[in-house]
Amino acid sequence: MSDLENPQDLSQDHPKDPALTVHLNGSGGSIKGWVVVDSLVDGLAMGGTRMTTGVTEEEVAGLARDMTEKFTLAGLRIGGAKAGIVATAANSEGAGREQTFRTFGRTVKPLLHGGIHLGIDMGVTPADRAVFFDEAGYDPRYRLGAPDMPIDWRTYYEPLIDCTGHGVGVAALTALEAGGRTEPARVVIQGFGAVGRAVARFLEDRGHLVVGIADVQGTISADRLPVADLVAITDEFGRIDHSRLPQHVTVSREPDAWLDVDADLLVLAAQKYALNAENAHRLRARVVVEGANLASSAEAKEKVAASGAALVPGVIANIGGAGSAALAVTRKVPFELSHEARKQWVFDWVADRVRLNTRDLLDIAASRAGNPLPELLAARRQELFG
Repeated sequence: MSDLENPQDLSQDHPKDPALTVHLNGSGGSIKGWVVVDSLVDGLAMGGTRMTTGVTEEEVAGLARDMTEKFTLAGLRIGGAKAGIVATAANSEGAGREQTFRTFGRTVKPLLHGGIHLGIDMGVTPADRAVFFDEAGYDPRYRLGAPDMPIDWRTYYEPLIDCTGHGVGVAALTALEAGGRTEPARVVIQGFGAVGRAVARFLEDRGHLVVGIADVQGTISADRLPVADLVAITDEFGRIDHSRLPQHVTVSREPDAWLDVDADLLVLAAQKYALNAENAHRLRARVVVEGANLASSAEAKEKVAASGAALVPGVIANIGGAGSAALAVTRKVPFELSHEARKQWVFDWVADRVRLNTRDLLDIAASRAGNPLPELLAARRQELFG
């Protein structure tokens, strides 16, 4: 019997309070933040750590709920969690940044050692994760009651940095195919962080045209953008060096100008509620894929559905990073494989789950009106928990 006694309570139509909410004030230092554990399965939960200036407890709770749904849809026996740290000028750079994550590590140490695995999310890098793991004395290789991981966490996880983008790309291709499209699609990518860059490369490699890319400074567009050239002038946080842009591109600094680019496919790979009730009417693409968490508001999803466009939510498309980490934490990965074979196994596993869930979601959406996600979640819960 798992700790998740009634999985039906986790549907969007039956909201419940999180299993656990911890307010972070800091141990041996000052931070402001939260850890929300939405659900526990077999004593385990996991999710990323976000550090932004505007993060709130409500946002962290919503992200933790998303993690529960992601793992349910992926067929993984682990609950959903999330952490959020409020970023300030003092704690975001240099020594202040390192001190923030050391304080965070000391504060969440009991949670990490107690089965709540916290990884990385928006505003937090693999180097930051290494700092708070070190400060907490936490090594995911070892957990009471589970076999040891035979390889270092970084050796396993860091080669999988593009796994989320790979899954988002698979969701996009699957949705395009379901809509009967056979010719190259015009693609706009909103957000050019790790996920946005990986999706751009993935789709370009398969013959699609990236015609628009948005970062925090504006929207770049052209009949065909040179993805490799733009990746080369982009920093780790997704900021493109606009002083080095190719001459043939157009730049718009108008808000949400990415919605105005003529495109067949829109990938949302940046901030929360990028697509919302105020701007959804400007949508031109007939396929929308959420590559970020909480990328569209509920009102926007309703407007997209009413327009006849297809939307693949992040709980289906954005599973790569979380899923690959959960596969290791739950010891599902065949660690005996060689480095490259193991990496390929994880990428294939993610692609298979994303493809299946995308097809099933779109089949449900085609068969009846309304949000198809609760029905798909109910089916996957039944498969996972009986």
